[in-house]
Amino acid sequence: MGVTVIAAAGTALLTTPAAAAGGTVAAAETRQVGHDATQAAMDAAVAAGVPGVVAEVRDSHGVWKGTSGVADLTTGQPRGYGDRFRSGSVTKSLVATVMLQLQAEGRADLDATVDHYLPGLVRGNGHDGTKITVRQLMNHTSGVFNFTEDATFAKKVLGIEFLNSRYDDWTPQQVIALALQNPPQFEPGTAWKYSNTNYLLLGLIIEKLTGRPYAEEIQRRVTRPLGMSATHFPGTDPHVPAPTRHYSTFTEDPGKTYDVTELNPSWAWAAGEMITNSSDLNRFYAALFGGRLLRPAQLQQMTSAVSTEGNLPRQRYGLGLIGYETTCGVKVWGHSGGIHGSSTQAFGTKDGRHMITLNFNGDWVGGGKNVVSAEFCPPSA
Repeated sequence: MGVTVIAAAGTALLTTPAAAAGGTVAAAETRQVGHDATQAAMDAAVAAGVPGVVAEVRDSHGVWKGTSGVADLTTGQPRGYGDRFRSGSVTKSLVATVMLQLQAEGRADLDATVDHYLPGLVRGNGHDGTKITVRQLMNHTSGVFNFTEDATFAKKVLGIEFLNSRYDDWTPQQVIALALQNPPQFEPGTAWKYSNTNYLLLGLIIEKLTGRPYAEEIQRRVTRPLGMSATHFPGTDPHVPAPTRHYSTFTEDPGKTYDVTELNPSWAWAAGEMITNSSDLNRFYAALFGGRLLRPAQLQQMTSAVSTEGNLPRQRYGLGLIGYETTCGVKVWGHSGGIHGSSTQAFGTKDGRHMITLNFNGDWVGGGKNVVSAEFCPPSA
């Protein structure tokens, strides 16, 4: 069956063979003993329908890089080791890092209320910012409604109507207001449920405390000092650096695959707008877990996780960090990220000495965690 690809709104339809998604590219010089299971899991994802996968591993033996499938269904260009991609909610780990730095500097109180920093903003339909703490925003126990579950938003941005709205501008205040038109998910502190709205609020708190755009503060404190040159926060810019394209399917139009690379990510903002690559994310998490970004007291808080039972299997949630238990019981830390046409996993051991970051440039096939488990649970010799 052919693949229908819409390069951008208003452009012509292009058709390429579905077989273009197959094939493995992994240079011999990047291979190390012990990563064959990881490569096999990546190849399995492509066989299941993912256009392409890129991964980088850092461990005591050095750096291993692997790819499978293609970056571009139209040209058949294979995925490359340095490919940049939308990383979605992985953004949250960097936002949380800055909040914890501000706490260490005595500028932020994580147990203060949201209303203390953003007076009157969180109100309506049962929401009350005077009863929600900053910490509850960070670990998703606030109960604030998740804007991506709002029916109006979901129809316009997450459904096939996205093809007509992909370039629309959003402000965080507009998105938060849309979320607050819905009732809370639960009373603050009584349960756990993921809410992207929490991190829009944290972005605004960072701006209130620093007087600078949240993205500028992350760049100043994290990405520039670490030399994360492939990482940026696009704002309203709809482009992703070549060559990787991002692909999606929509339930309203089954059987077709759409090129969704171009989108204005302003609605995701501090909850998930970041563009990066696997090397930069490994560098970030290794530095974080290695104590280069946070003091021990702050890192301990970040990894003090609450149960996500009934929501995320085999996982717990800290402050902008997911604790994931692999299929063989190895516990790793990091974050997952999903946004139109892109799915990212970045996880490593708590000491930062063994890291993997991988990206699928398609959002309709799961299995990213399978690749993570394959890396940390290789077959016995």
